[in-house]
Amino acid sequence: MTQTASPLPKVRASELVGRGWLNTGGKEIALADLRGKIVVLDFWTFCCINCLHVLDELRELEEQHRDVLVIVGVHSPKFVHEADPVALAAAVDRYEVRHPVLDDPNLVTWSAYTARAWPTLVVIDPEGYVVAQMAGEGHAHNLEILVENLVAEHDAKGTLHRGDGPYVAPAPSSGTLRFPAKAIALPGGTFLVADAGHHSLAELAADGETLVRRIGSGERGLVDGRPDDARFSEPNGLCLVPDELRAEAGFDVLVADTVNHALRGVRLSDGHVTTVAGTGEQYMVGGTDNVVARPDEALGTDRSGVGYQGPPLEVRLSSPWDVVWSQERAAFVVAMAGNHTLWELDVAENSLRRLAGTMNEGLQDGPAEQAWFAQTSGLAVDAGGRIWLADSEVSALRYLDVPGGRAEVTEPVVGTAVGAGLFDFGLRDGAADQALLQHPLGVAVLPDGSIVVADTYNGAIRRYVAGADGAPGQVTTLARDLAEPSDVVVLPSAGGDGIELLVVESAAHRLTRLRLPKDVAGEILDAGAHRTQRPVTDVAPGPFRLDVVFTPAAGQKYDDRYGPSTRLQVSATPPELLVAGAGDDVPLTRDLVLNPEVAQGVLHVTAHAASCDADPAIEYPACHLNAQDWGVPIRVVEGGPAALTLPLHG
Repeated sequence: MTQTASPLPKVRASELVGRGWLNTGGKEIALADLRGKIVVLDFWTFCCINCLHVLDELRELEEQHRDVLVIVGVHSPKFVHEADPVALAAAVDRYEVRHPVLDDPNLVTWSAYTARAWPTLVVIDPEGYVVAQMAGEGHAHNLEILVENLVAEHDAKGTLHRGDGPYVAPAPSSGTLRFPAKAIALPGGTFLVADAGHHSLAELAADGETLVRRIGSGERGLVDGRPDDARFSEPNGLCLVPDELRAEAGFDVLVADTVNHALRGVRLSDGHVTTVAGTGEQYMVGGTDNVVARPDEALGTDRSGVGYQGPPLEVRLSSPWDVVWSQERAAFVVAMAGNHTLWELDVAENSLRRLAGTMNEGLQDGPAEQAWFAQTSGLAVDAGGRIWLADSEVSALRYLDVPGGRAEVTEPVVGTAVGAGLFDFGLRDGAADQALLQHPLGVAVLPDGSIVVADTYNGAIRRYVAGADGAPGQVTTLARDLAEPSDVVVLPSAGGDGIELLVVESAAHRLTRLRLPKDVAGEILDAGAHRTQRPVTDVAPGPFRLDVVFTPAAGQKYDDRYGPSTRLQVSATPPELLVAGAGDDVPLTRDLVLNPEVAQGVLHVTAHAASCDADPAIEYPACHLNAQDWGVPIRVVEGGPAALTLPLHG
C-alpha cells in the first residue's frame, strides 16, 4: 500500500523558556545565541527508558559534530519528583549529559513545540527554522544524514558558524559509590554493589562502607577480562548463581549491564568478567536483525519481533534492569526495561527467550504472553515461587505466577497488587487497590512473606501485605526521606529481635541500614494522588480526523513484502470518549467520533510503520519497524479543531 507524507511547514523556532539552565556555567541561553548552529532539542524526562536510550544515541553524533551542532535537552517532567531541580541536577550528572539542559517544569517550551510524547526530537537549522520533528527513539542514522545535509547546505550559504557551543562541564564528583543501583549480600558477609555511576561493581565490607575491591576499570564500555580491564556501562541488577549451577555456568554472579544491553557473569574468586547474553546492540522492536540466526535454526518470529529467542550471545537485549533466579523456571528471569518485558535465561540449555509481555507499554494483567508492562525494573521471588516486580512507569507492584509455584496455574499469569496506570501515582497507604506509589525501582521479600518496595520517587520504603480470601492487600510506609532508594536487601536479624534492611540510597551515593521492630506494621500515610500534568489539546465534538504522518528515513521506503506496512491502534480513557473509531486497523489515518457528553479524557494512539532500504540493488536490505505510543490529553469543546496530526519518523 502507498502512503503519502505531509512535510512540516517551515516555521520559526520558538524561544526556549523555562525555570533555568544546567551545564552552561550559570548562563541563560536564548535561541538567538545559537544562530549559525544546527540545534537539536531533545524533549526528555529522566524516568523514561526511551529518553535514556536517546541520550546514548546522541552521544556519538554530539562528539562528531560538536563544532557545528548544539544539542539542548529540554527536561519536561512526567512525575512530581522529576520537577525538583535538585533531582534534575542529579539526573544530569548520573546520566553523563554533555550538553545544556533547560529545566522546563511547567512544560512551557514543550507546549510551544507541540511535543506530545517522551522523547521528542526537534531539529532547528542555522537560520532558526524548524526542519524536522520526530517522536520516540532509533533516529540516530536519520539524524546523522540530516545534520550532514544541513552542514553542507549552510556551509555553502555562509550561514553556518563553526566553534565551541555553550556547554560548560560541571565539577567532577568523588566518593566510593556514585549513583549505586542494586546490591546483594555475598556468602562471606560482604556486599556487592552495582556502582552504576562508576561503570563498575564495588565489593564493600560488612559495614557497607569500606571498599574491599572494585570489579571493572571504571571506564564506560563492553570489555571482558580481569577486574582491572573489564568494562561495564551503568550496571544495575545483580543475582547470585545457585550453588549447584556455578561450576556449569562458570560464574558466580549474573549482572544486568543495562546500557550495554547485555548480561555479564562475574567469577568471585578472581573478579573475572565474561559476557553471558546480548550482542552489545539494542533490541529494536520489529527489527529483523535482533537475532543472528544460523541456517539450521527456526526462530518463529513475526514482524513485531515478539517471538524472538535463540542462543543468548546471539540475541539483542534492551536495557536489562534486574535479574533473579526462579527455581520453578530453572532459569534466570530478566526485567527487560527497554521493551517492557520479562525474559528468561536458561544456562543449562544455552537459551534466551521472552517470558512475559507484548512490548506494548501499559498496565494489563492476564496470560503472560498478553500482559503489558511499563519499564520492568526490580525483581524478587518469594517462598512460593511468585516473581514480584517493580513496574516503574506505571508506579506499580506486579507479580508473575508460574507453574510449579504456590499458585495453581498451568501457564504463566501476570497480576497487579498495587498500581493504577501510566499517569496515576502518589504516596497513599491503605487498601492496596487504592494505594499509590511513584516510580518504584526495587522490591524484596520479608521473612513473613510480605513485600517491601523501594518507592524511588517518593523517597520511601513501602510494605505490601496480601489480603485474605481475595480481599485487597494493605500498604504501609516503613521509612521516608530517603534519596531515591533503588533497591532493598533484607538482612538476617541479630538475635531475631527485629528486621534489618540495607537500602541502596542511589542519589545519596550510599547504603543505609534500617532497623525495624519484628512486628513492624508501618505508618498509614496519604500525601496525595497525582496525575501526570501535560498540556490539554482542545478538540471539537463529533467527527474528528486523526492523521499519523510517517516519513521513512533517508534512502528507505515502505516495506510491503510481508503484508501491510502500517498499523494504527486507537483507544481512549474513559472508553466512552470515543463514539466511533476505536480499534486496530492498517491505515495511518482514522475517522473518529468524539462524544460531546464527555468533557475530557486521554486519546491513546499506537502507530507502526515498516520500512526497508529503497535501493533494489541491495541484496539484503536493512529493515525497521518504526513505532510510537502517544497519550494525548484532550478537552472536547465547541469550536475546537476537528483534526489532530502526530509525526512518526523513520
